[in-house]
Amino acid sequence: MISIAAVRDRYENYRQLMRWDKPIGTLLLLWPTLWALWIATHGAPHLSIIAIFCLGTFLMRSAGCVINDYADRDYDAHVARTSQRPFARGAVSKKEALLLAALLAILSFLLVLPLNNLTKLLSVPAVLIAASYPFTKRFFPMPQAYLGVAFSFGIPMGFAAETGEVPALAWLLLLANLFWVVAYDTAYAIADKPDDLKIGIKTSAITMGEYDVAGVMLCHAAFLALMCGIGVHLALAWPYYLGLAAAVGLIAQQYFEIKDRDRAKCFKAFLDNNRVGAVVFAGVALSYWLG
Repeated sequence: MISIAAVRDRYENYRQLMRWDKPIGTLLLLWPTLWALWIATHGAPHLSIIAIFCLGTFLMRSAGCVINDYADRDYDAHVARTSQRPFARGAVSKKEALLLAALLAILSFLLVLPLNNLTKLLSVPAVLIAASYPFTKRFFPMPQAYLGVAFSFGIPMGFAAETGEVPALAWLLLLANLFWVVAYDTAYAIADKPDDLKIGIKTSAITMGEYDVAGVMLCHAAFLALMCGIGVHLALAWPYYLGLAAAVGLIAQQYFEIKDRDRAKCFKAFLDNNRVGAVVFAGVALSYWLG
């Protein structure tokens, strides 16, 4: 018989593999999805659709983490930050990981079944892009941009679920979010840069070279400029711009965290983007609420 201790140990390994102990990725994936749901409905999204997208975001991020660790199983042991992940320390098998990722993907697909056909169609490229992202680090010089597309697909799906169409505005919001993802994930990559150079994988931090910090800040600037333009186009109220102003302050603080390329501070800057997403969402929601 399998002992309770063995079951508990297996659950803990799976929990770590899915990053349930580190919710930052789910939050960074969720904030732009919530922006889209509020903007698409002028501040009145359906509660059922909010629930579907929140749970779907959690499940897809979990599946993405499993696939990422499967793809990086031969690399993570050589990177200080990832050396204790379940795959890196030999705590899970390839078969277990693939079965777990498949289960999470199936559960995610079941969630979109009550939604319209356009949302279901968009879920297919969303899954394919998310699943293929980890492998782009082998050959693509800017895998963070590919991740940006994966982390932005909740935007067109949100518009499709609420309105039955994906207007140009949704793609503009996706572009803005893509710049934000490249910014915060490059800050993340700066922390791993010495290890990534040794093992030979590609990241935007390596591609940008000595201009990596400047690249992060330029991407943040493009994100903020596009978000400001979206606000003007939609004639959003003053809380939206107050939220963007708060985001500017938080991003300015990140510059001082990454400018010396200290690993711990770069990772903190990455984590601090959760607050950026939150203040932008607060601005969107309050703008519609007051309106």
